[in-house]
Amino acid sequence: MKIKHQLAIFNALTRLLVILVLWLMLPILVENVVYRHINNGLIEKKKKFIENLNQHEIDDFIENADDSTEMYSQFTTLHSEFLVLSKKSFKPNQKRTIFTNEYRIIEGEENEYRILYHYFSYGNEKYLLEIGSSLGEVNDLTFIIRLFIIIVLMIILLVTFLADTVYIEYLLKPFYKIIDTKIRRVNEPEVFDHTPIKAKSRDFRELDLVLNQMMDRIAELFKKERQFISNVSHELLTPIALLKNKLENLLQNDSLDDTAVDKIAGSLKTLDMLKKIINNLLLISRIENNQYELNESVNFHELVTDLQEDLQDRIEDKGIQFVNNMKHDFTFKGNKTLIHILIYNLVTNAIKYNKPNGKITIEDGYQEKRYFISITDSGIGLNESQLENIFNRFTRISSDQEGQGLGLAIAKSIAVFHHIDIKVKSELEQSTSFTLWFTETENHN
Repeated sequence: MKIKHQLAIFNALTRLLVILVLWLMLPILVENVVYRHINNGLIEKKKKFIENLNQHEIDDFIENADDSTEMYSQFTTLHSEFLVLSKKSFKPNQKRTIFTNEYRIIEGEENEYRILYHYFSYGNEKYLLEIGSSLGEVNDLTFIIRLFIIIVLMIILLVTFLADTVYIEYLLKPFYKIIDTKIRRVNEPEVFDHTPIKAKSRDFRELDLVLNQMMDRIAELFKKERQFISNVSHELLTPIALLKNKLENLLQNDSLDDTAVDKIAGSLKTLDMLKKIINNLLLISRIENNQYELNESVNFHELVTDLQEDLQDRIEDKGIQFVNNMKHDFTFKGNKTLIHILIYNLVTNAIKYNKPNGKITIEDGYQEKRYFISITDSGIGLNESQLENIFNRFTRISSDQEGQGLGLAIAKSIAVFHHIDIKVKSELEQSTSFTLWFTETENHN
């Protein structure tokens, strides 16, 4: 997920949390404000009732009340308010005025009320005054407020999310331009674009400057490494060639006995192996340093056919059945020499570790719009540990076979250089299969 989407989602979640808190808290605040207003109204009514109260009115209330309860009550026709006066004893230290919410049934209809309980004395009697105000309208108002808040805040959430996305896109535009022009498209330090990126943000300008400086240092290191490789090639291969020449001249001496000849021949063989190792390591280094062009057209059908003819003697010597099932005329843009080495190393590896009178099958095809080539042998196979290290340098599958363990390391370097995925499947004493997967964008006929 891109950073701009992550930032937009983070901001949206933050706002959603704020909305949730407001949605839960705002109605409570509204209720507190409304309750405070109702409480003040009930206190005013209590004051007016107490101020205008006299013994004659109390006697009238009690006379009109039910004799068993000695209570008088009155309420509005809409049941929005009620007043109850009754004789009630109370303790001296008891709180005289109390507010509470209760449900009351008035004329068969139950409603929730905000009720003021007020204990007072008049004459020698103690009374309880109850004044109630309906909360039905408050509850309806709270629900409407909740609904209104959630609708408004969700609209705000959507609008701000879209605004954040656009604004973050605008802010990160220089960042993506840096990635696209200075990182993604750069394969070699020499082609790096040092043109400053136009950005209003100081951070992105600093990032651009640091990238330019970093690539300058990398380019210098690449230059030094290539120079080192060139020096190694000259300093190591030249003495090897001279030593080999001297040993070959020494073999021409007729005075040497058989033992001396065998030792010299062994030394020559060692020098050849050393020369081959150095050349292979230099090849890997040049590949990894992008010192090859990728502008040649490679036809795999022709390449495999030619390779089969070149290796025919080795195939026949081991009695191997070579099955060429290449059916597609696939053309690839790359380095023809390196691709030839890649296929050659995989095929010779299949020959080397195959069983006598075994089988090698090369086939191609398409899967999910991707072209592939598989090279399968009926050889000794690989265990899990060998599969994990198969492409490491100087890794050998079997000590019984000759080689330096660089063939598959070279194949892997070439595949990576050409953006080819190379996969291995194997079963011990059954078979090993190497599959080359090409990207969808390659040209094919």
